[in-house]
Amino acid sequence: MAHAHVSNVKRIWTVFVILSVVTIVEVALGIVRPEWSMAHIIGMKILNWIFIILTIVKAYYIAWAFMHLEGEKGAFRWSIVLPLLVLVPYLAFILLTEGSYVHDVLSDGFVSWDF
Repeated sequence: MAHAHVSNVKRIWTVFVILSVVTIVEVALGIVRPEWSMAHIIGMKILNWIFIILTIVKAYYIAWAFMHLEGEKGAFRWSIVLPLLVLVPYLAFILLTEGSYVHDVLSDGFVSWDF
């Protein structure tokens, strides 16, 4: 194993601290909602983009730590991580864009809220 020399206890605490810090930043931003983060960029608030990016960072690190990707060859690691880095933001973008469009059509358009 590539990481057999590292203490498992130290590794677990390192993973815990890193994921906790990212989560604390997310929660703090969600509670405080700074004024600068309310500006719109590419159809969404900056705060939403920060949440999406931090969630992708956490997902990558969880895969890195708990799927033991740090000891694997580069090609295998990229075959797992690349779909995460490409398809998840694409899915989030499509869902948020379409959700905004559907909301606008239902609230302002000719379609009623009665399904």
